[in-house]
Parts: sequence; structure tokens; C-alpha cells
Amino acid sequence: MKKLLVALLLVGLLSVSMAQKWPAQLRFVSGPSGGTWFALGGTLAGMWSETVIPMTSGTGGGTANILTISRAQADIGLTTLSVFNAAVKGIDPFKEPVKGTVLFANLYRQYAYFIMRKDYATKNGIKTLGDVIKKKLPIRFATLTPGTASEFVIRLLFEKGYGVSWSDIKSWGGRVEFASYTDGANLLCDNHLDMFAFQISRVASVIMDIESRIEVVILPVDDEAIQKLAEYLGTTKFFIEPGIYKSVTQPVQTVGDYTCLVIRQDLPEDLVYKLAEALWNRKEQIAKAFTDMAELNPREAISEGVPAHPGAVNFWSKQK
Repeated sequence: MKKLLVALLLVGLLSVSMAQKWPAQLRFVSGPSGGTWFALGGTLAGMWSETVIPMTSGTGGGTANILTISRAQADIGLTTLSVFNAAVKGIDPFKEPVKGTVLFANLYRQYAYFIMRKDYATKNGIKTLGDVIKKKLPIRFATLTPGTASEFVIRLLFEKGYGVSWSDIKSWGGRVEFASYTDGANLLCDNHLDMFAFQISRVASVIMDIESRIEVVILPVDDEAIQKLAEYLGTTKFFIEPGIYKSVTQPVQTVGDYTCLVIRQDLPEDLVYKLAEALWNRKEQIAKAFTDMAELNPREAISEGVPAHPGAVNFWSKQK
């Protein structure tokens, strides 16, 4: 009996010891100040502070957040699945495979939009993005600034999917610029651009703003290019469905990605489980402020082929 009591005492002490391994607080890294990710990061950090563990939130970026977490300078943060795949594989801009950062959850879908002035598309007989490359048009083109997930995916789609670089477009007499969502939209509407491309969620006010000012077409991405990028970067194929944008009257296929959360690999499994549980329980509340969060679901939360935290895998697998 004495041995049993000692064993139970040791188990109890071990449990206390394990609980004490939780850090005093966690650090969340989001996006640039004023952006959607920055606001979402503050909301998530506040929610987790109320329900699980104290958490601070600060600025960041899709690429930087992965590295910051891997160096234990932050604990959880936002990025995209494509950028995280690149980090795991050590694909540029990462010098080598990144260790110590793993997937927590895919939050919502990201779509690559190639928005072209309708007058330009009609004049040049453009039906798909591939037509621009085949015709080697001297196109005035813009995407978001280098270092963003948008520029990363759009550039690699051209390079790996179509075998074309920014330099090639310039050699045709075209122009490649980098702009914010607002500046790019204005340049397109003022006829200083022929096409503006970026990656964003399913419902995007910037696209609605463009459509309210000029007639545009949203170009489909060719199957072969989507497949080549998927093999290289782990992206997928999504369809931009009718009903959101007036320029879309039938499904438009494009490159699919996810906004996701990544987390420190060495955080306790029970802590990460609790974080996932709290996120799922507060999903509807968060989605009132961030509509795209309504897309969070267990079936898509964890992607195959990338390292994920066992605490997160454990939770999401139980919800399917």
C-alpha cells in the first residue's frame, strides 16, 4: 500500500511539474500595422488571453513570422500555407529548411486574383492568364510588394507554372510594378495598368471597389500552371464562384492557398490543444468581426505534407 501511495504521489508531482512547463505568457506576431492580419492577431491574442493564457500581439509578416517563431522570439503567428511550405523545404527566400515552427491551423482560403481591364482583354483576345504569356504582350502589370505572400505566390506561378520571370515580361516591352492594394487598384482604374494581381480572401472589398469604377475580367489560371505550382509549393486549385463579383458569371479557376497559424514546435501539447479548443469554441464570435474566419473547419485545418503540432492535430482530428 505504501508503494502505491508513493507511486500516486509521484504521478501527482509529475502532473504538477508538467503543468508548470507552460510559459507565463505567449507572444503573437501578426502583420503590418493597420492591416487585416494585424487586427485579426489582436483579436485572437485577446481571446486566448481571456480563455487560456496571457498573450501579447505585435506586428510581423508572412515570411518573418516563421523565422521569428523558429528562433523562439515569438510563439504563434500568421502566414500563408504556401510560404510555410517554402520554409519547410528551404525554398527562396529561405536559405535552408526552417526548423522549430509547425502548423497550428489553416484558418481560411486565399485566392489568386488576376484582374485585367476588360478593354485590354478584348483588344488582345485574352481569355486566360496563359494568353498573356503566349502572346508576349507588352503588358503593364503590378502585384504587391516583394516580401508579401502575394508577390511570392504570383511570382512563383509565373516562374514555375509558366516559365516566365519578371525580366521576361520587361523584355517584351512590358512593365512590372509593386504596389499596395489601394495604389494598385487606383493605377488599374486610371488606366496606368492593364492587370493587377494579388492573393486575398474570398470576399475582397478592393475587388468590389475596382468593379465599381471600371469594367474588368478576372482571368482563369491554366490547369498545367496550377499543377506545376502545386507540385513545387504545395498550393491547390480553388474556384472563384459567381455571386460575389459582378465580373464573375461562371466559376474561375485559380491558385488556392490558405491563411494559416504557425506555432512553436516545443510548446506543451496540452497547451496547444487548449488553444485550438478555444479558437474553435469562439469561431462564430470572431467571424462576426472577420467574416473569412467562418471558413475555419476541421477538415481543412491540417494539411498533409507539412509538420503540424501534435496538440493541434489531436484536437482537429477529434472534430471531424
